[in-house]
Amino acid sequence: MSQFFLIRYGSEIVQRTGEHLLLVAVAIAIAILISVPLGILITRNTLLRQPILAVANILQTIPSLALFGLLIPLVGIGPLPAIIALTLYSFLPIIRNTYVGITSIDPAVKEAGRGMGMTDWQLLSQVEIPLAMSVILAGVRVAAVIAIGIATIAAAIGAGGLGVFIFRGISVVNNQLILAGAVPAAAIALLADYGIGWLERRFAIKH
Repeated sequence: MSQFFLIRYGSEIVQRTGEHLLLVAVAIAIAILISVPLGILITRNTLLRQPILAVANILQTIPSLALFGLLIPLVGIGPLPAIIALTLYSFLPIIRNTYVGITSIDPAVKEAGRGMGMTDWQLLSQVEIPLAMSVILAGVRVAAVIAIGIATIAAAIGAGGLGVFIFRGISVVNNQLILAGAVPAAAIALLADYGIGWLERRFAIKH
């Protein structure tokens, strides 16, 4: 059965996989650029910790179809609302892990850095972020796996990706089509989990 749908839909699977990867990669890149600074910010300003984490938690609990629906009147259909939604869903694990990674560093290490005359920026860039990198990457890994799964639903708003097969298969009750979307999506999620996990372990060993 697996050979049949791979042969029958092979070229389209490659196309939809590319669309899927692009949606996830762009969303995760934007999420990292926003979430890591926010995670750092709440280690410096405890008053902002609860509001920022609360907003990230709320975004995480909004059903994906509902969030896509809310975005359509604002930005239309297609890849843009999908990327925005995937970015929003990626905030919580990256912000939280950035915060946990930095705050869990031994205070004695930080004090040693300050004793050497390091500025707060030097301490952050040369000590805290390198030591917290494995924890931050764990958050990125969770965000990436979540985004890969949610991106399949983005096909409902014309964003393309592997979800096109799944929705098409459901509409005509065709398991071959469903598998053509589900199997590659699961494979991408496993590869992302393994690849980012490998980087995570490398940083953990290094530090």
